[in-house]
Amino acid sequence: MATMALSHLKQGSKTPWFRRILEFKMYKRKIQGYSITQTMLRHRWMKHLPVFSSSVQPISTQSDKDAIDLSKFPVERIRNFSIIAHIDHGKSTLADRLLEITGAIVTTEKNKQVLDKLQVERERGITVKAQTASLFYTHKGHRYLLNLIDTPGHVDFSYEVSRSISACQGVLLIVDANQGIQAQTVANFYLAFEAGLTIIPVINKIDLKNADPERVEAQIEKVFDIPREECIRISAKLGTNVDRVLQEVVERVPDDVFKALVFDSGFDHYRGVVANVAVFGGRVRKGDRIASAFLGKSYEVQELGLLRPHEQPTDGLYAGQVGYMVAGMKDVKEAQIGDTLYHQQHPVDALPGFKPAKAMVFAGMYPMDQSEYTGLRSAIDKLTLNDSSVTVQKDSSMALGAGWRLGFLGLLHMEVFNQRLEQEYNANVVVTAPTVPYKARLSSARLIKNRRATQENMLYIDEHRVMMKYIFPLNEIVVDFYDLLKSLSSGYASFDYENAGYQAADLIKMDILLNGKSVEELTMIVHRQRAYSMGKAMCERLKGSIPRQMFEIAVQAAIGSKVIARETIKPFRKNVLAKCYGGDITRKLKLLKRQAEGKKKMRRIGNIDVPKDAFINVLKRTDK
Repeated sequence: MATMALSHLKQGSKTPWFRRILEFKMYKRKIQGYSITQTMLRHRWMKHLPVFSSSVQPISTQSDKDAIDLSKFPVERIRNFSIIAHIDHGKSTLADRLLEITGAIVTTEKNKQVLDKLQVERERGITVKAQTASLFYTHKGHRYLLNLIDTPGHVDFSYEVSRSISACQGVLLIVDANQGIQAQTVANFYLAFEAGLTIIPVINKIDLKNADPERVEAQIEKVFDIPREECIRISAKLGTNVDRVLQEVVERVPDDVFKALVFDSGFDHYRGVVANVAVFGGRVRKGDRIASAFLGKSYEVQELGLLRPHEQPTDGLYAGQVGYMVAGMKDVKEAQIGDTLYHQQHPVDALPGFKPAKAMVFAGMYPMDQSEYTGLRSAIDKLTLNDSSVTVQKDSSMALGAGWRLGFLGLLHMEVFNQRLEQEYNANVVVTAPTVPYKARLSSARLIKNRRATQENMLYIDEHRVMMKYIFPLNEIVVDFYDLLKSLSSGYASFDYENAGYQAADLIKMDILLNGKSVEELTMIVHRQRAYSMGKAMCERLKGSIPRQMFEIAVQAAIGSKVIARETIKPFRKNVLAKCYGGDITRKLKLLKRQAEGKKKMRRIGNIDVPKDAFINVLKRTDK
């Protein structure tokens, strides 16, 4: 039966009844664009007839023919840019010419404000809403996908500009060759500049009678610091030099900005730090210069690849891919987990990163021998690079010496970490119960308090440094304050000062007297509240500095006629009674009286020799 049906069809004989039914069904369904009815008839009634299997054809639609294979456009052949300018400087007209050159629309005289789709935009002749168009452009044998955003120029719609800029890597800054730089030109420039975009200056309307592109180029160079050689002169209305704009977009606007998140890392003795990264945007290749958002340091990419699970080098990593990266990081602290990597010339906002792990178990770790401290520190740094959940703080013990206080997520975590130290780095450690950090409030601060200082502020720069700002009387710091500060801080504290002006104070003049005679070199101006303590201290230091004489020396500190402190330097004394072995007591008294009179006369007419060291010692203070 199947053979007979086939022969009838070939010879043009009378069509069988089942064929007529099928053709009627096919005709009816073809109008609606479907062939499913034919398939049903073939399977239900005549599934054994091969003649009908050849007549089943899919009916394609217009959308299938116009489908675009975006897989042909890798990231490096995609450019996102917008057109920004002052109102009526020719943004929409330039957009029309770009659409015509790339074949997005047919070139006709009716192409005016093609991207202005709103009725109000066409009625008023202005752009109100930012519009997007994707263009296909061939440059040097490669086909590129250019995503264009046409933005408004009126100040009322500046939000549309800022929103569009956030989706681009470059902008065309259009400037009218007749009007020059206007208000929104400046405002839009700084929006793009602050976003770190590539800015291509375009001077439009060079066909106008009063056009002066040289003057506009000079303005752009002066106001925006863009070399005039980078400016492109065009006429969007006539299409003059518009093709060069597309060439500059391809060559100067970067593709999607590269940014990657470091989610793990390890250390290789030959290559340094090996970072595992997830690429969130753009692409990175060997030889690219990248930078760290956390440290701000820049590196050159030396090796890239995938983990399958062993390392397999590749030419690059693209958005959405996860792989490893070697960038010449020698210090394990340079690859921070959660850090953001980006191209050095295109900074980006840091990715959110990870929430730091909260340690639940703490332990103290110390080397078996303090000579192994450096090696153990390197081992802990490299191991924590691979296990960032471990927290590390320096610690010290009177018995075990210098070590660390480590935090873990649990006891098993601590045991595994200790085992890895032993197996991977041959480290022998002593694990102890941890010490708890305490915060103490210093109640003395004698050095500063004794100098009549007033605190202005205290700023903690980091966990190891603090900056304190005080207002001091100048005479309190010009002598020995710096030396005492270094001594008390073991050399770690630094000090600097600047003039803070004059302030009223209760000051008095204090004289130093030697046997009632004022020593001008030691006279000083002191605060009334500190006069007694300073006078007493100076007298004590002079007593220890002036050598003993043949007569008694009285060292006094006086304010006016009032003596507030005194020290006595005892004289040398000859034993005049040594030759008296006996006899009348009056003989001994006579000798002692004669000696006292001589010393009194010597004290009255004698000069006191004050050595140079005494002047230096007097300036030193003991109030620490």
